[in-house]
Amino acid sequence: MHNAHALLKQYFGFNAFRQGQEQVVNNVFNGFSAAAIFPTGSGKSLCYQLPATVLPHLTLVVSPLLALIQDQLVFLESRGISAASIDSTQTPEQTASVLDGVANGSIKVLMISVERLNNERFRRFISDIDISLLVIDEAHCISEWGHNFRPDYLKLPNYQKELNIPQVLLLTATATSKVIADMSKKFAIDPKCVTLTGFYRPNLHLQAIGIKEANKMDYLAQWLKGRQQVSGIIYVTLQKSAEKVASELQRQGFRVLAYHAGMDSEQRKAIQSKFMAGEVPIIVATIAFGMGIDKSDIRFVVHYDLPKSIENYAQEIGRAGRDGNDSECVVLANKDNLNVLENFVYGDTPELSAIRNVIEQINMQTQQNGQWELMLNQLSSASNIRPLSLKTLLVYLEMQGVIKPKYSYFAEYKYKLLTTVDTLLSRFDTDRQQFLTAIIDSSQKAKIWHTADFEHLQRLFPNSRGRAIKALDYLDQKQLIELQSKQLTQVYEVSLQALQLPGLAENLYQQFSTKEKSEIERINFLVAFFGSDQCLSLQLAQYFSDPNAINVCGRCSVCLGHVACLPEPNGLKDLNTFDYDATCTEAIEKLKSNYSSVLLSRFLCGLTTPLFTKLKMRQTYGFAKFEHYRFKDILHWVEKHNEK
Repeated sequence: MHNAHALLKQYFGFNAFRQGQEQVVNNVFNGFSAAAIFPTGSGKSLCYQLPATVLPHLTLVVSPLLALIQDQLVFLESRGISAASIDSTQTPEQTASVLDGVANGSIKVLMISVERLNNERFRRFISDIDISLLVIDEAHCISEWGHNFRPDYLKLPNYQKELNIPQVLLLTATATSKVIADMSKKFAIDPKCVTLTGFYRPNLHLQAIGIKEANKMDYLAQWLKGRQQVSGIIYVTLQKSAEKVASELQRQGFRVLAYHAGMDSEQRKAIQSKFMAGEVPIIVATIAFGMGIDKSDIRFVVHYDLPKSIENYAQEIGRAGRDGNDSECVVLANKDNLNVLENFVYGDTPELSAIRNVIEQINMQTQQNGQWELMLNQLSSASNIRPLSLKTLLVYLEMQGVIKPKYSYFAEYKYKLLTTVDTLLSRFDTDRQQFLTAIIDSSQKAKIWHTADFEHLQRLFPNSRGRAIKALDYLDQKQLIELQSKQLTQVYEVSLQALQLPGLAENLYQQFSTKEKSEIERINFLVAFFGSDQCLSLQLAQYFSDPNAINVCGRCSVCLGHVACLPEPNGLKDLNTFDYDATCTEAIEKLKSNYSSVLLSRFLCGLTTPLFTKLKMRQTYGFAKFEHYRFKDILHWVEKHNEK
């Protein structure tokens, strides 16, 4: 048995574990799969970093965000632990170097995004590597009942089996008891190996302020006056709000910058560095900012707009006060932004006709061997379902036993020679030379790039596709060629019997509707929470199943006697006063045979779909004209006019 305390001192310089860490580390050392549900900033990462130093084989970490990966790599490097990542920003040489390090065992920790496992080349490579532990960061993404469900995460239990990984460690800060049960079941984790440290942090002072939209800017500027010198984050919902609030605060003399996903990565990196270094104390940001931000002295987090969900709120305030000192968490709350939050949800639910379209495509395109091939973006465009919702639909079809993933491959492998053919061949024995010559000779040649032709190659070497890809990968790693793979194609096995069950499309639509309903309930809960007369800290802790949550905090705005009354939105103009024909005729003409009440309503609310991109609907009169209205109200208005 490893001495956890000695390793903690040796690698991390700490004399003692933080709450919960030792229990999780010992579960891993004892050969069990485990889960760590700790608040943001309380040391979840150490639960895999310490075992990785002594586990015999690779520790594979799946993480949803590049920023999180980069921060953890820097930390591991500073502790002398050999770690690396593979991501899309790397050059072929950098990726080749990482793969070499993993193959020869010099890299102990490999960090990847979940999407990397969809990559045929990567899966072929990693299936030959012994892996001791699979770590899943932000593990709540695997649960449909989580606030940040990612369909690709649902495949992780299968990957664990395929890659023969004996143990799994799940890490998350925000999971309700329902989500914890769901995650544990999917990975067969014994409840005794789930460590929940509790959610309440006494140094965070939660405040909800009921305030009209028009008064928010003045209130914020006044509130910030005594706090210009300390670090803080102001969260907003929309990119344009980040720019607007930041420029108004700059005008009033505050050192502040905006940050959002609409900026290029270099710009975002520069802003983040200035914030981390203390050069710019205040950032006005969308939720694109914060994942991977490990700055211990953030003294305040202000939500200028309502957060997206209770889980998002918990994660965002968790960035404050990581040094244990008092920090303020303020929400400027009214009901103006509710329509925007609700409409995000409605934009994700596919129409019943779109689901039927996908089922028809499976029916028509399933080959005689019972296989169906698809390229996600093509199917998204053809069915008018957003890519993320389409991934969810495919997962639902898997759960219903209609399709079963077999493998995925790249439809196109292109390469260019970085040396002469003779030099390349001279590195190999006669048998390999013969095979490599066949690959090169059968490829379609352009001026610089060659395209591998596996069908042609099959005639010379039957069943050689896998061997050929491995060979090309090897040549790429050794920098004898530069290899590019394109057009990811997913191959599914289809059960025609399940596909033809009556009511399949309706059942799938119902699943999306149930998910939509639960998301809307989540938003309603959020509003009720901020306007509640119960202790905010206690409610929050109970929501996240904190076993220690029994007392009121005595420090939040409710405990101090300030219950927030959330103002209703300013009266929007009655929809019946708008001229329907003048607003909608151009859009209806452009949609032609694709027209439906739901699509027109999405257009009017400014909710994008693949079809809108194809038809350039953003430039059409009426797009987003009613973005401040509730989608349901717009739909009702459109349907009423359709009846006339």
